[in-house]
Amino acid sequence: MNTTALDRILRGPSGLGTSGLHFTPRTEVPEAPAPEPAVQAQPNVPAVPTVPVQPEASAPPSGGKPKAGDPIPGLYHHPIAEPDPARVEALSLKIKAWAIDEIELYPPEWEKDFDGFSTGRYMVACHPDAPSVDHLMLAARLMVAENAVDDCYCEDLGGSPVGLGSRLLLAHTALDALHTTPEYHPAWQASLAADAPRRAYHSAMEYFVRASTPSQADRFRHDMARLHMGYLAEAAWAETDHIPEVWEYLAMRQFNNFRPCPTITDTVGGYELPAELHALPAMQRVIALAGNATTIVNDLYSYTKELSSPGVHLNLPVVISEREGVSRKEGYLKAVEVHNELMHAFEAEAAALAVACPVPTLVRFLRGVSAWLDGNHYWHQTNTFRYTLPDFW
Repeated sequence: MNTTALDRILRGPSGLGTSGLHFTPRTEVPEAPAPEPAVQAQPNVPAVPTVPVQPEASAPPSGGKPKAGDPIPGLYHHPIAEPDPARVEALSLKIKAWAIDEIELYPPEWEKDFDGFSTGRYMVACHPDAPSVDHLMLAARLMVAENAVDDCYCEDLGGSPVGLGSRLLLAHTALDALHTTPEYHPAWQASLAADAPRRAYHSAMEYFVRASTPSQADRFRHDMARLHMGYLAEAAWAETDHIPEVWEYLAMRQFNNFRPCPTITDTVGGYELPAELHALPAMQRVIALAGNATTIVNDLYSYTKELSSPGVHLNLPVVISEREGVSRKEGYLKAVEVHNELMHAFEAEAAALAVACPVPTLVRFLRGVSAWLDGNHYWHQTNTFRYTLPDFW
């Protein structure tokens, strides 16, 4: 980190020393904060956070096959408390009303899958310091909209790699508005309602912009551009039946990953990580490691679901098996090891950054990203509607 920049940053807010930094081990389970009625204005420098720490990562089971809802044996993770059921129910009702009634995102026959996704439980688990359900809705709308784009543009609900670039570009203008001449602006404006994914992006982003600072909104747009670039790389491989090298696949997954979700943890928490802190190379590395690790969680838990879908669905276990000439089981178990290495690297780098730059907003943001990873694992582990584990133990 540049010494001059660090000195300048450290002249900012103070009051939280390194004694409050607990990335590992964790000894307490977070409790949901009491809800507040509405999204509050974002202060420039938020108060020192009081986000409780969480339990130490679980060890692999001593033997036996995992049951439905069990974690993947040997996967490094931090168990969390069951999300507050009252908050989950309130969020679930609000996000469904937005998706079904406000923007008509899904036809009636998709309602069961929408309910089975459990967006409310997902977001409550991932954002334990959100001040209110309204704050959680900022994340929930964006999550649902991103899934709609993935399902309808890329995956098996009408998606295809053919022509994906054009569809993603037009969808991205719902997040990053087109600035054009008066003659052509109305046609673009009308296009925002042309299909369900664009309606979802546009509506979710409007809510987000009203609650966030300009810097936070711009950060999110850049993260979504990264995501869309990852989608296009995967689509290009699908069109040419290309199985990438493992390192190539991991490069793609650094872009086609969950990064946009944990990096809005400050907006959902009601504060702001200043742009100069977000841009630090050390912070960018921490965010990249977090996104990479949490996305491999998805590869591992969705493994059997993806194998049952038509065609070849790339995920890390499959790519390791194909490129390194090992069995499916060996590929899967090595992918677990890759995830664990990334998680350990994330936690070490996050702790080092928090010690080097103990600014309250930076520390809170790091803990928010860490909590998001824990909540994301919890949701994957417990969502037996969507996921079952392979018979590898």
